[in-house]
Amino acid sequence: MVEPHPLIAALQPLLDATGAQSVRPGDVDGSDVPLVWGGNVVGGARLPPIHGSLDRIIARVEAEMHAPLPTLSRLEKQQAIRRLDELGAFVLRRAVEDVSEAVGISRITVYSYLNALHR
Repeated sequence: MVEPHPLIAALQPLLDATGAQSVRPGDVDGSDVPLVWGGNVVGGARLPPIHGSLDRIIARVEAEMHAPLPTLSRLEKQQAIRRLDELGAFVLRRAVEDVSEAVGISRITVYSYLNALHR
């Protein structure tokens, strides 16, 4: 097995955390982000599709909280909403509705938690 280039190896945790994939130099296409080292393309980053982004963000917060969001206490749900906001979940269309369903709280409650964060 060929060891990945040091740049790819260094970026792998970031790629994993964002749902991106590393791509071999010869497989880099126009939608990939080329990774250049010393003027040469040593690989690429293939970003995940926007479809499913909210699900990935929710899954990440559940992993960080070590529990499914609906099982969290009120205080933990507030912390989860804060983390979802930090990760940019609420810039996505219909995010409040989808997050309220995923957390098991009303949309009004999500808005209330968000308003408390942004005061």
